[in-house]
Amino acid sequence: MARQPTSEHAPRGPVAAPRPGRGAPSSRRGRRAAWLLLVVALLAVVGGAWYEVHRTMPAWYARLWYPLEYENPINEESARNGLDPALVAAVIDTESGFAPDSRSAEGAVGLMQLLPETARFVAELPDRPSPPPDRLEVPEVNIAYGTRYLRYLIDRHGSLDVALAAYNAGESNVADWVAEAEARGGTLAIPDDIPFPETRSFVSRVETATPIYRRAYGERLSPTVVR
Repeated sequence: MARQPTSEHAPRGPVAAPRPGRGAPSSRRGRRAAWLLLVVALLAVVGGAWYEVHRTMPAWYARLWYPLEYENPINEESARNGLDPALVAAVIDTESGFAPDSRSAEGAVGLMQLLPETARFVAELPDRPSPPPDRLEVPEVNIAYGTRYLRYLIDRHGSLDVALAAYNAGESNVADWVAEAEARGGTLAIPDDIPFPETRSFVSRVETATPIYRRAYGERLSPTVVR
């Protein structure tokens, strides 16, 4: 007679389910991919928002990129010479970044990067600045001579583009470029006819920065009436 199995030989409980095999890594990879897509989407949103802010350059954001110092002499000398103070601020930012001790390899000095011989020339003009031209390292003096020179160039050439090119490259170079353009039967086209990369960049940067300064600083850059 066959014996019934005793408890020692009988199964002790339900058989354990087999552990997951290949499905688990696939699931983990899927979750990682979903997180990666989410991060990429968030970066795209943030990047798009930053690009739009940088493109439109609202006033609060512009002030982070375009500094303003010495606004009182900028306003006073702009009024004295009939200039937009935002233009003067843009020239200073482009030339020296508002560092009064700036000196170029060519010997240009100060905020508006004037050569000493240029300052001496300005000192001979009508309505010359009152301080002597040998104090160009003083911010107020430098701004006084720089704005008077810029006024002279605008009056002489009748164009802000040409005046800015002459401010950076010198009048003799601009005269050569004008003559070359006329020899071709045309007029000087800026920036296309400027052979100096530095001067092309200078004119472009000043003309880009001028409306930004005007928008960013509003009433802080208003010409002060000189009595």
